[in-house]
Amino acid sequence: MTTRHLTFEALHNFRDLGGYRAADGRTVRWGLLHRSDSLGKLTSPADLDRLQALGVRTVIDLRYDWEIAAKGRVPAYDGLEYHNLSIEHRPYDQAEIDPELDPWRYLADRFAEVAEDGVKEIRQALEVIADAEAPVVFHCASGKDRTGLIAALLLTLLGVAEDDIAADFALTELATPHLIAEWRAAHPDRTLRWPGYGRAPETVIRLALADLATRHGSVEAYLTGTLGLDRARIDALRTRLLTD
Repeated sequence: MTTRHLTFEALHNFRDLGGYRAADGRTVRWGLLHRSDSLGKLTSPADLDRLQALGVRTVIDLRYDWEIAAKGRVPAYDGLEYHNLSIEHRPYDQAEIDPELDPWRYLADRFAEVAEDGVKEIRQALEVIADAEAPVVFHCASGKDRTGLIAALLLTLLGVAEDDIAADFALTELATPHLIAEWRAAHPDRTLRWPGYGRAPETVIRLALADLATRHGSVEAYLTGTLGLDRARIDALRTRLLTD
C-alpha cells in the first residue's frame, strides 16, 4: 500500500505528493515528489538511510541562508544534488504575529509577497523539479508555508484540482503539535503569542491562489507569464510526474 505520510525519527511533515488526480485523467506518480519540514534535522543514520532508500537525489531547500547556518542542511551523500533557493525575501516571526489580526488573511498576504518577491527562485525550483531524473524533496523549516506554496503551484501545473491542493496543504495540521513542541523546545524563554502557530488550514492556500488569480488573471497565467515557465518545460514536468 502506498503511503502519503512517511515516518522519520526527526521529521514530522514528510509527505509524498503522489496519487492526486489531474484534470486530464492522469495521476501524480508516487515516489517521485516529496515535501517536508527541514532536512537539517536529519542527524540520525536511520533517518538518512530512509531518505536514501527513497531514491532521493535532489533536495531543494527553500530557507534563508541564515536559517541554514543556524539549523543545518541535509547531510551530503553520494549522488545528491542540493539547491538552496530562498523564495521568501521579507522575513517575519510567526510566533510574534498579532493575535488580534485575521490569521489566515495575514498568512495569505505573506504568500502574495513571496509569489512576487521570489519569482526567480520559484521558477528555478520548478525547473529543477522538471529536470530531475530521480525523486525530489523540497522543504523549508516547517514544511508549511514556503513548501506549501511550491506544492500548490506545482500541483496546479500538473492539473490537480484546487480542492485536492487545499486538502494537501491542510495535511500539515497533523504535524502542528510537533511544530509547536519544536518551537517551545528551541525558545524556552519566549512566549508563543500567536495562537495560529503551526496551523495550515485550507483557507490560507485558497486565499493565496485566489489572490494570484485576481492579480494575474489566473494561477496558470502567473506561472507562464510572470514566472516565465515555457510550454516545453511544463509538458516535460507533466510527462515525468503524471502516469500515462
